[in-house]
Amino acid sequence: MPAPSPYAAALSAIPRRDRDLTILGARTHVAEYGPADAPRTLVVVHGFRGDHHGLEPVIAHLPDLRIIAPDLPGFGASAPLPDREHDIAGYAEWLDALLTTLGVRGTAVLLGHSFGSIVVAGALAAGVPAPRAVFVNPIGQPALAGPRGILTRGAVAFYRLGAILPERAGFALLRSRAITRVMSVSMAKTREKSLRRWIHEEHDRFFSGFAERDTLLQAFRASVSHDVSDYAEEVRVPTLLIAAEQDDITPLEAQHRLVRRFPDSRLVVVPDVGHLVHYEAPAAAARAIREFLA
Repeated sequence: MPAPSPYAAALSAIPRRDRDLTILGARTHVAEYGPADAPRTLVVVHGFRGDHHGLEPVIAHLPDLRIIAPDLPGFGASAPLPDREHDIAGYAEWLDALLTTLGVRGTAVLLGHSFGSIVVAGALAAGVPAPRAVFVNPIGQPALAGPRGILTRGAVAFYRLGAILPERAGFALLRSRAITRVMSVSMAKTREKSLRRWIHEEHDRFFSGFAERDTLLQAFRASVSHDVSDYAEEVRVPTLLIAAEQDDITPLEAQHRLVRRFPDSRLVVVPDVGHLVHYEAPAAAARAIREFLA
């Protein structure tokens, strides 16, 4: 029997609307939550290999906001971009076009989690307008520099192998349930057994929802070639960083260095969690977001 979501009841009480849009020549799936006429709109960008489902626990704690949650091109129910590289520049261009199509360019607050934090930072640095920005578990230093640098090197080798193997074998490797479980176990910090089980099942369900091997590899290269610090000084809007005390990907000392690189930013630290703030402490993240927007 699947583990029940601890946030299902709150999420089910929020209105949801799904639609597909054509953005830069590709289908983009968008899930929209909350009242359509809410005074605040928040556009959220998920992390690497995920889709919009990953941020639903945070959305469940912000029922009064209009929240737009797209699947990144090539992930979830969104198609890859037909004639652009899936790098930070390509994703930033896609995000700008999406905001324009939705009619919220310049008015929606932008939120990025993990890899999504790099995408949002890159978009803002490139001139995409927004009144404010929020980064949850921001990637604040080069991927190979963190305390899990050895694991990152292993991930680089893993994705290289997935690229050179024949297509069928490469897909099987990249979608390996065993590899997904190792990743999930390494990032989950909670000792609550039911929550850990649910987190693992969420990763099993959504972590391999990529459309093409090439798209995945392009996005992976982007995720390890850039970090938010590359763009921080050019992000000239009020910015909130929600960091985790036990984040193995960007440790807390690096987050303190990162926040000082923004012209106007503040840092909120969530204790006793790691890189999965959106799963393990969504109420704390939502509270920080609400206070920031107020």
